[in-house]
This record gives sequence, C-alpha cells and structure tokens, in this order.
Amino acid sequence: MKLLNLGTLLTASLLTFSACAGIQPKPDEQTAIDDTLPVITLTKSGIITDMTSIAFEWNSIQDPRVENIYVYRTSPKSDTNKEMQYYDTVNSRFKTHYVDDRVEPDTTYAYSFRVFAKDTQGRMSEVYKVNTKPVLQSISWIHSITGLPRSAKIIWRPHSNQRVQKYIIERKTLEDTEWKELDTVNDRLTAEYLDTRLKDNYVYMYRIRVKTFDGIVSTPSQMVKVVTKPLPKSVTDIRVTTNLPKEIKIEWEATTQEDFSRYYVYRSESLDGSYELIAKLHNNTFTDKIDEDGARYFYRVSVVDKDGLESEHEKRSIMGMTLPKPAAPAVFKAELVGSSIELNWSKVDPRSQSYIVVKEAKQGWFDSKREEFRDLRGMNFTDKAVLPDTTYTYRVYSLDANQIISEASEAVVVVTPESTEFKAAPKAKEAEAQSVEKPVDVQGNKNVIAPTEDLEMNEL
Repeated sequence: MKLLNLGTLLTASLLTFSACAGIQPKPDEQTAIDDTLPVITLTKSGIITDMTSIAFEWNSIQDPRVENIYVYRTSPKSDTNKEMQYYDTVNSRFKTHYVDDRVEPDTTYAYSFRVFAKDTQGRMSEVYKVNTKPVLQSISWIHSITGLPRSAKIIWRPHSNQRVQKYIIERKTLEDTEWKELDTVNDRLTAEYLDTRLKDNYVYMYRIRVKTFDGIVSTPSQMVKVVTKPLPKSVTDIRVTTNLPKEIKIEWEATTQEDFSRYYVYRSESLDGSYELIAKLHNNTFTDKIDEDGARYFYRVSVVDKDGLESEHEKRSIMGMTLPKPAAPAVFKAELVGSSIELNWSKVDPRSQSYIVVKEAKQGWFDSKREEFRDLRGMNFTDKAVLPDTTYTYRVYSLDANQIISEASEAVVVVTPESTEFKAAPKAKEAEAQSVEKPVDVQGNKNVIAPTEDLEMNEL
C-alpha cells in the first residue's frame, strides 16, 4: 500500500477518527484470544510523527471476522503504570490509518494494536515506540537597530518552514517581569518590524516566536536589546536683558549637538503660564521687539535635532524686561508771582534728561485750553501767559536719552483771582518754553495751591 503524504494523512485521519475515541465496546481482558485472527503489522513507512500528532498506517485486513481494531498506549506522564492501556478504537477493519493528536512535543509514547472479532480477539501487535518531534524552533537570526528616535527596528531571517503563518513579536522592558505579546506580523517572508511611540533614551528587549497554520507556536528566538535615541542636551547659560528700550535680548550657550537642527524660543507672560513658540533659530541669540516700556516676559529655549527630538526646557525659565519708564519729577513749588506762574520740580530719576510741562487752563464750565512745553532742560518753568479768574493745572513729565517718557507728576493747580486791574497776560509765544504740537495723554491727582495770602492785588 502506498503511504499517503503527511499532510493528507493527518487531515484525512483526523476527520475519519476524531470521533473514534471512547467507542464501545471496550476490549475485555477475559475475551478469548484467537490465534487465527490476523495481527496488525505496520507498513514499511507506517509511522509519521509531528510535534502534536502521530500517524500510523498498517496493512489492510482481509479476514471478514474482524470488526474493530483496538489501540493501546502507555502514558508518558505516569510514573507507576508503564503497561499498555486501552486508548482508542478504530471501528472498521477497512480502515488502515490512525492519528493520535493528543500528544505533546518531544515526548516518547509506546503503541500496540489488536483486532477484535465477535467473541474473540487477536494477539497484541508489536510495541512501537514513537517520539514526537520537538517544539518548532523560532527564527535562526534576529538583529535590532538601536538609537532611533522614539522607535525600534527589528529585522530577522524569514523562517524556512513553509508551514509558518505569522510571527509573534514579544517585548519586555527592564521594569517588566514577564514578556508581553506586542504584535503579530503575517506572511512568512516578512523580515522586519518597527515599534514606534517609545520613550526617549529607554531600553527595550524583543524576541520572536513563529506560529504555524495549524496553531503550533515555536520556542522564542534569541533576545535583542534596543536603546532609543536620547533627547538633545538642554540649553545652558541663558541670559536676558532688562535695560534695553522696547526690546529684550536673549542669548545662550551654543549647543554641541552633532545633529543639531535649530533652536526653539518660547515666551509667557507669567512664570507658570502658557508658553508660546515665538521663534525658530539657527543662531544662539534672539531679540524680542516689544512696543511697551517696562514689559516683563518669561522665556524658555530648547534644542531640536534633525529627527525632531526636542530637549527638555520646561524646568528652566528666565525673566527679561524692557527698559521701564523714568520716574516722574517731583513738583515742589507752583505759585502765582505777579502776573506769572512759577513751577519748580526736583529730578527724581538720574536717567531724566529733559522735561515736558502740560498746562490746562479752564474758565467757567466749558472754556478750556491745553498746551505743552517740551525740551525743557532746567527744573523750573515760568508761565507768563496767565489770565485772571482762571484755573491752571500743571503736570510735569521727564524724558530719558531713549525718548522714553515718564508717567506724569502729581497735578498742581493754581487759581488766579478776579481783578479788573489784573494785568493782561502776554501771548503764548512769549512764554519761557516753546509749545509743541504732539499732545501727551496723561492724568493725575490734583493738588490745589491757592494764591499766597500776602499778595496785594493793587501792587500789580
């Protein structure tokens, strides 16, 4: 009889005999033995083994008295009973194949067969010792690509066994105690796997098992280790200015990162606030133009490499500030002297180089006039354009070398008396300081200074 190939034999026999186990009647040891009944003999290649199954083929039985064939097997897991025990029944003499699929890999089993007639049974066949094949070995070669940005690449040599359906990727970290199944890769000829979204500068270990179409899983492959790419080193020695007009300049130590790509500069209005990316640079300096005096901002700087990895920067913030306004002058004298008003103030801020006097004149409820006198170098001002029965309010501002104007001084008020003899005030062009067109929008508190009590109007 021609022996079927392994795949055909296992498939056909499993379909034919999968329901044979436990078929009654079981053999009776008291049944008489008939030496004339045939003895089962296997064919020349009558045993085929696999990891989880063993197939048998015997010569056909011609004796019509034979009804069934009994299968005996020793239990390899039993340490006390090593004798043949009834195991299964083949329920027809016309069947010549049997498959045992209840076996374990790399295990030795012993089998024997006998025929069964109506009231008698034949003698036991020869004992056949069979060893199942060892567990399927995994791939023979595996290699890892280390140093990738937040990724790990595994390559391997495809398995030579054409029964392999897929690869099972397993991963473990130094903190893990057990291997975890990460993913599966279909197609036996596939030879790589890319693991992404990993931690920076972190150790990962990988191994691979193969799985066959009939569900057999191999032993694990050799383990390979991967260390992901570390983040670029953080920026050091960040310096910011606090004394430049309308700008803040940031400088830092240039990076030595070999695959450096650029710097990121972030800014926030508060230390723990939300930082906004405001610049991407290739040089290690940045000037932040700000149209505001005394503005305070917090900055962070990071290094970005060619793979897009960014250095840590959340823990280091530094504050910069534009040059603040100079301090306002302190007016200590505002009085009516004759037909003029004299103002005197003191210099509070050493940055002050010139001054502006803003004059507001009001007669009645609705008649008001505003004038400005700029580029005053001294610390006094005489206003000769004064009218009777008028309320004058004065505010003084200082300017520094950058033309940054201070806040207004405290407002001072002088009220001229009603008098028909009050001398007419000179025209504005005769004032001590010149007027300018551009107004200064300021407000302040009013300090009312009344005319001196000993001033005699008839002396005017």
